[in-house]
Amino acid sequence: MASSGVLKLASVMLIVCMAATSAPEAAEAAVMCSDVVNHLLPCVSYIQNGGQPPAQCCNGVKTLFGRAQTKADRQSVCRCIKSAVNGIPYSGFNLGNAASLPNKCNLHLPYKISPSTDCNKVP
Repeated sequence: MASSGVLKLASVMLIVCMAATSAPEAAEAAVMCSDVVNHLLPCVSYIQNGGQPPAQCCNGVKTLFGRAQTKADRQSVCRCIKSAVNGIPYSGFNLGNAASLPNKCNLHLPYKISPSTDCNKVP
């Protein structure tokens, strides 16, 4: 289903950017894949159509950003999303919307969101 693929792509892009923030390292990830999906589900319409992300989307993005505090959390979230997106087609339009999501939600990150991010290199 196309919207499912777009959600997964959006999630990957967002999580990859969130995962790149610095924080203390931990042995185990506390953020579950189900949490990632639940927090990012409200972003599907924005990823598909552009415009302004709904408040629920930005709230989910900020909540997830706040929960992914350790290196293990950020890498786990990155892997979860990348796994979900594997094999799903997406367009440049969807990628652009996903990449702009942090700024649209007032999370200013100093790195680019990309599906090619190596989750093992996420700090």
